[in-house]
Amino acid sequence: MISTKVVSSLKSALLSVFVVFAVSACSAQAKHHESMHEKPKQNIVEIAAGNPDFSTLVAAVKAAGLVETLQGKGPFTVFAPTNEAFAKLPAGTVESLLQPENKDQLVAILTYHVVPGKVMAKDVVGLTEATTAQGSVISIDTTNGVKVDNANVVATDIEASNGVIHVIDSVIIP
Repeated sequence: MISTKVVSSLKSALLSVFVVFAVSACSAQAKHHESMHEKPKQNIVEIAAGNPDFSTLVAAVKAAGLVETLQGKGPFTVFAPTNEAFAKLPAGTVESLLQPENKDQLVAILTYHVVPGKVMAKDVVGLTEATTAQGSVISIDTTNGVKVDNANVVATDIEASNGVIHVIDSVIIP
C-alpha cells in the first residue's frame, strides 16, 4: 500500500507541473497575441524588394521614380503584379516601359495599381470599383474570387507599415 505521505507528495508534484505548464501556455499565448497586434516594420517597397516574385515590379517602380512615394506615409493599397504577371505582356513591353522616354506611361500604369487608403480583403468584397492614384476607376468583381479589372487577386492582406499589398496575376492597364 502506498503511504499517505507519498500520495501527498505525488499530488504536490503533479500540481506543480500543471502550474508550470499553465503559466508557460499563458505566457506563450500573450506573446502570440502581442505579435499579432504589432505594426509591420517594413513599408510597401521594402516588402516588395524582399520578395523575388516582385523583382520586375520593383525595377519598374525604380524606373518610374516612385520609390520615395511608395515609401511615404500612405496609406496605400497596392495591387502588385508578380514577375509572372509581367511576363504575360507582349514580348518587349516591359523592356520598352523601363526606358526613360516611356517614364510617363510607366508611371500611369503603376499608379493605376495603387488605391489611396488601406483597403483590406474583407473591405474589397463590398466594393464594385475603386479610384486609383492614377485617377481612373478600376472595376472590382467578387463573383468568383476577387478580380481587379481582368486580374485575379491571388494573395491578400500583406500588411506594410504604410498600407497593404494584394497580389494579382496580371498587369492591369488604364
